Amino acid sequence: MFKKIGPGVLVAAAFVGPGTITICTLAGVNFGYALIWAVLISILATIVLQEMAGRIGVVSQTGLVDVIKGELKIPWIRNLVLGIVLAAILIGNAAYEGGNIGGATLGLQGLFGEGALEPFYPLIVGVFAFLLLALSSYKTLEKVFVGLVGVMGVCFVLSAIMTKPSIGEIFKGMLVPSLPEGSLLTVIALVGTTVVPYNLFLHASLTKEKWKSASDLNNVKWDTILSIALGGFVSMAILITASAAPIHNVENVLDMAMGLEPLFGRMSRYFLGIGLLAAGITSAITAPLAAAFVASSCFGWDNGMKNGKFKLTWAIVLVLGVAFLSFDIEPIQIIQFAQVANGILLPIMAILLLWVVNKKTVMGKYTNSMTQNIFGFFIVGFSIFLGMKSILKVIGLF
Repeated sequence: MFKKIGPGVLVAAAFVGPGTITICTLAGVNFGYALIWAVLISILATIVLQEMAGRIGVVSQTGLVDVIKGELKIPWIRNLVLGIVLAAILIGNAAYEGGNIGGATLGLQGLFGEGALEPFYPLIVGVFAFLLLALSSYKTLEKVFVGLVGVMGVCFVLSAIMTKPSIGEIFKGMLVPSLPEGSLLTVIALVGTTVVPYNLFLHASLTKEKWKSASDLNNVKWDTILSIALGGFVSMAILITASAAPIHNVENVLDMAMGLEPLFGRMSRYFLGIGLLAAGITSAITAPLAAAFVASSCFGWDNGMKNGKFKLTWAIVLVLGVAFLSFDIEPIQIIQFAQVANGILLPIMAILLLWVVNKKTVMGKYTNSMTQNIFGFFIVGFSIFLGMKSILKVIGLF
């Protein structure tokens, strides 16, 4: 059964990064168990979208961008969409890569403290990520990610169990949606940090690397559901830990370790340090990888992950992330541009996914069922809301 696990793990690893850990921690500290339902909804939406992207990748045996290029017949619309995709993924992932590497750096600080090597932590993380991407095939990366996600999951789930949370309150928070005062932005952030546009491109490209026949679609579905549900379980564990632990103020994710010390002593720092390190490294690898897949499809590069231009693309994104963090650069305007581009891209991609996955010319007999379309239309509406929120937040109207 576990041999069927593949690209879905990389998607889970991508969204359970430092940003998700931070948002889930703040949600738990500020609102207790009340917002677990938001994590559940975001996971269900992610499963629906990623399953469609994975199915397109296997059936068409091309990347998502290639399918869109082939199906958008009007040149100016095709070029506009491709321009938005390139801007959002390449520039956005480069801007956010500093945060991914920063999360892994926090993990190293938790494990080894603030010694003489601390200024070099971002470089150490960057070199490790570079070597994994440069020297590994897809199959090797898959095994590495399964291991890292497993370690991350064990750390955060053990932390949640050791806080002895209220099972009744957990189920209430999961099944009875509520919006405590001041929680709307946190709900939007919980969904936004899970339903990530670049994961759609990453998933479609990776599924065609692993599976070559439509007969494997059940494996794709199983892999997607299991892996993303596991990622959601980890996100919930982080929120539950922050809710149940004696934590009152969080300015840094490692503050959660201090709140857990009464429960299991100095080991709390190591649990969270390992979890943060795994989360940061996985996201620091998947973001450049997704950017390279998108660029490869847009420009028609051959040979997949072995192409020199493909490798140069992920290397540039990775180096920029290390540079932003190492030299304390805050590319505010770049990040704001990326937020606007992603705010536009998410609803566009949700609409295009739903359109493509219903086209018999692309999918043959593997188009969406009526139930899948109902869920799809709901998620399109929700993605439009999220996208508008992202844009309005940047221009100061939200």
